[in-house]
Amino acid sequence: MSKTFAAIGDISQKASFDQIGPGLYAFSGQGNPHSGVIIGEDAVMIVDAQATPAIANDLIACIGRVTDKPVKYVLLTHFHAVRTLGASAFKGAQILASDATRGLIAERGRQDMECEIARFPALFMARDGVAGLTWPTITFPDQMSVWLGTREVRIMHVGRGHTAGDVIAAMPDCGVVFAGDLVTSKAACYCGDAHFTDWPATLDNLAEMQASTLVPGRGDVLASAEDVKQAIDETAAFVTTLFASVQDSVGKGLSLKDTFDAARHVMDARFKDFTLYDHALPFSIARAYDEARGVEWPVIWTVERDREIQAALQG
Repeated sequence: MSKTFAAIGDISQKASFDQIGPGLYAFSGQGNPHSGVIIGEDAVMIVDAQATPAIANDLIACIGRVTDKPVKYVLLTHFHAVRTLGASAFKGAQILASDATRGLIAERGRQDMECEIARFPALFMARDGVAGLTWPTITFPDQMSVWLGTREVRIMHVGRGHTAGDVIAAMPDCGVVFAGDLVTSKAACYCGDAHFTDWPATLDNLAEMQASTLVPGRGDVLASAEDVKQAIDETAAFVTTLFASVQDSVGKGLSLKDTFDAARHVMDARFKDFTLYDHALPFSIARAYDEARGVEWPVIWTVERDREIQAALQG
């Protein structure tokens, strides 16, 4: 059956603003990318900036209802446009990211922005305020701590997964972790820029932190250690099930289309009701097909490549 190119039913500009810990909030909606809010003694940090300044301004209005402290930092957990292009709304804030994320912005940020605007029209309806790419002002190789007064935000690259530059933000004072798209909850993992071989070990590193609450990239906030474990395990199952199927097909010499059909048969049994499943699967299987054939570094997505893959695999 032919599928619509853009993701239309699973996302919207509507979002909620919920307290998830002391001075900690999640700005989220059904299928939407999450943003985190960390309030310290003297300043605020945002974890992921939303897709456009217009949506980020909605977040700023929510913050204004709970604190008058300034937003001094915006952390980008990775390079994707739906996480980064709203950053210009946070005037004067330092933009933090891993060295690898900055490199990915330089290498493929422009193409990713064009792709994501085409993929997610609902999120980019108010894209007129997007002036261009978001460039980090502070980068780090693996780990850094930012102190909001006496409150520490520990930022860590715990391994490659969703992208090569993923970082998490951990709150040592209360056990809350903002995981970016390394973890999703009842939402399909987008794997178009993924490193399948690394991702399971990265999730093991994350699980060892034993977070009491975890904010995933998409889906419900995980509010107990049991829920956190379940979501990490489910994310690992999604990634490993998909890649194992693709590896099997590549070993048999199957075409990309036949590989997609075989993986879809395996994945549907457990994951077909996940948010963004139909939308993400062609990109994810195309990347898995490359990696299984030895292409270690993800091929850059363009709008033209998006449409070619979508047409070849889903009609």
